Amino acid sequence: MSISIAIVDDNQQSRLFLVEQIKFSGFINVSFTAVNGNDFLMQLKSMPKNMHPDVVLMDIEMPEMKGTDAVKYARQIYPDMKFLMLTVFDDDDKIFEAIKNGASGYLLKDEKTSTIIDYIKQLQEMGGAPMSPSIARKALSLLSRSNFTPNENTTTVKDDPSSQLSERERDVLKLLVEGKDYKAIAERLFLSTHTIRKHIANIYDKLHVNSKAQVINLALQGSWFNKDQG
Repeated sequence: MSISIAIVDDNQQSRLFLVEQIKFSGFINVSFTAVNGNDFLMQLKSMPKNMHPDVVLMDIEMPEMKGTDAVKYARQIYPDMKFLMLTVFDDDDKIFEAIKNGASGYLLKDEKTSTIIDYIKQLQEMGGAPMSPSIARKALSLLSRSNFTPNENTTTVKDDPSSQLSERERDVLKLLVEGKDYKAIAERLFLSTHTIRKHIANIYDKLHVNSKAQVINLALQGSWFNKDQG
């Protein structure tokens, strides 16, 4: 498996560090880097589609065009491209704006490079929404009190699709809602990460969603796990 990525960051030192570290993964190739959102979009436009990155590591605050705006525009033109925000910002407004504009995940720059690489792999394989633990807690809080709604293909709460899930799938989903990543879920349930990935793929398929944000929103709107506790 080979994954192609782009790195968008106005800080040259950050860009060079990531390129240097990621190349040792053995399966991730950095197709190009950009200094801001506008530079990123211009480079995409000038290259053939088969050379486009699978995943984009996107900073937020950059001159000329910030990362959240770049994600918003790019998602309209390149809907299959996945965007992983990699930034120092963890305030609610920026998290919500990134999710609303189509970001697939949100990590803080102080994460270990090995963790970032693992999340890139998860995102490409499963289409989930990797988040730093502190970001996941904030994102869940934002989703639970916002008007964030699933896309048109997402199962609605009134359909009560949670009954379609097996007991093990509900266990996995509950831990997802709590902000746990694949490894943490595997450790908690004494299963392999491969098995957890299969369970999550089944959950997405049964609930007709394609991202972690959508499935968490369904669970929160339906109060599925509040029912379990009651």
